[in-house]
Amino acid sequence: MEEKQLGFLGIDQHGQYYTIDKYPRKELLEQLYSKHADKMYCDTKDGKIKHVGYIIKGYWINVYKVYQWKEAF
Repeated sequence: MEEKQLGFLGIDQHGQYYTIDKYPRKELLEQLYSKHADKMYCDTKDGKIKHVGYIIKGYWINVYKVYQWKEAF
């Protein structure tokens, strides 16, 4: 069974969440009434870096993909 992606979810350092349909950067900028976003990165276990979200107006927002829940039975 193929997993169906429903959209994205952004969560900032204060626990505030942002629902996102298709375009994380664009929609976050609209929700926060801003025109500028910096990319936010995280180190991985193998020593590389990975883009994990955006910094907008001092909010460090991690962006996650949201998939439909799959029943185990």
